[in-house]
Amino acid sequence: MSAALYAAREGIETLIIERSGVGGQAGPTERIDNYSAFAEGIGGAELADAMRAHAERFDVEILPAQAVTKIESQGDYKMIATESGDSYCGRSVLLTPGATYRRLNVPGEDNLIGAGIHICATCDGPFYKGKELVVVGGGNSGIEEGLFLTKFATKVTILEVGDRLRASQILQEKAASHPQIEVRLDTTVVEFKGDGKLESLVIKDVNTEETEVMNPAAVFVFIGLLPNTGFVKDSVDLDQWGSITTSPTMETSLEGAFAEGDARAGSTKQVTSAVGEGATAALMIRQYLERTQGSRAYKGD
Repeated sequence: MSAALYAAREGIETLIIERSGVGGQAGPTERIDNYSAFAEGIGGAELADAMRAHAERFDVEILPAQAVTKIESQGDYKMIATESGDSYCGRSVLLTPGATYRRLNVPGEDNLIGAGIHICATCDGPFYKGKELVVVGGGNSGIEEGLFLTKFATKVTILEVGDRLRASQILQEKAASHPQIEVRLDTTVVEFKGDGKLESLVIKDVNTEETEVMNPAAVFVFIGLLPNTGFVKDSVDLDQWGSITTSPTMETSLEGAFAEGDARAGSTKQVTSAVGEGATAALMIRQYLERTQGSRAYKGD
């Protein structure tokens, strides 16, 4: 949305193709409390709607419920194919497919996302000052976020399904020496319980099969991200995790195709960063169009 706004203001005819709802992961977020200028926070849907209205004010066209299946170059153009069988073309394309957080897929999880189950410690950790929290996941992200949560929580319990943590050695040492962190290995989540808000979770020892009920104020799940990049794996270079690799100008390995946001390798997975990257990407695209097409890149061509 940010990139589209900047591009349209630069006089570039802009089309957004969106497979689901505008706003990405921010859209369904109950409350965004770390976006500048909203001192009392703002609902994710409210922020997404405001961004959409802002972009449409500058004549950005938005096609909802359209899944892109393929992009390729044809001469000076980038051709975009969609699941519906329609095709679109442009002199440049910006890839912002985002990423999907891995889910535990256990009973109760779907109903309590954002209501006691969270996927962003930076966004939601401050709501739980003086509370006990649980982190699911013993990789780098799980330990890093667990350490961050100790700024607010009185205790953080980290659950790891394996027999050892998967985080780097230095992070393991930090967690082991931190007085507010407890690590429980060989432990998996069986179920979340709560009516509209998380009340408890059931965990199980994978060796003994014994179950136990925990009653934290909230649970933060950090078991990895899946970049939504399957449709471009044959078009642009991806790193070992499936994220889109880019140059310093945010251009991908396909000339004229740029990428930003959660699907870009090295991104920070924050709304503010995504907005900034969008503005930067739009300016890089403008430079690319000026260099390759001159004045023909703009409206009226």
